[in-house]
Amino acid sequence: MIEIVSATRLSESEFWSKSALGISLQRLAQDTRLVARIAFENQCGLPDVFNARINTPEEHEILVFIHDDVWIDDYFLADRVINGLKAFDVIGVAGNRRRVQNQPAWAFLGQGDKLAWDTKNNLSGSVAHGNQPFGAISVFGALPAECELLDGVFLAARKSRLKITQVQFDPHFDFHFYDMDFCRSARTNGLRLGTWPICLTHQSGGAFGSPQWHEKYRLYLDKWKS
Repeated sequence: MIEIVSATRLSESEFWSKSALGISLQRLAQDTRLVARIAFENQCGLPDVFNARINTPEEHEILVFIHDDVWIDDYFLADRVINGLKAFDVIGVAGNRRRVQNQPAWAFLGQGDKLAWDTKNNLSGSVAHGNQPFGAISVFGALPAECELLDGVFLAARKSRLKITQVQFDPHFDFHFYDMDFCRSARTNGLRLGTWPICLTHQSGGAFGSPQWHEKYRLYLDKWKS
């Protein structure tokens, strides 16, 4: 069984009728391996929601952490996740093969508002963007590839591996930098990260440069000293 873990500000009925993820999961309802674990009307940070599923005693071994504004275009989702986790401990749809000093995001170099894309040979994966399913595809680089950092729009891992290595999400990073911090923790504890071909469309392009983003960036640098 594969748990699809997400948080939404929407009510339960609104999530299933209006959100990209809710509508996508209904489309995939024929695959009984997928089990939705959604925090409705959520007021908590993503790490609180995600850690609760890591720590639950239920026997669902595979966890998929995903945003609620994501269309799942790939109806082979379960098979792709299972196969990806045979190759890596944590998989995502986009990432960076390297990590550099004071890196502000998985795909960018620079500091503060002066963000610049890393070179394509360091990046891996593909994500589509748009309000509707099957949006315009952004190709970042070849995949599968072992990575140091993964985009938090989609992360999948085996619960047992996270528990054994004591890797969780830091509640201090309620939305921004929770993925960067998680990847750093995973790599520090010996987990292998990698990109995998999974077809998604993300409705958002991110919120880089906001006051909240800058606050969490400073907190991230204070924690990791780099």
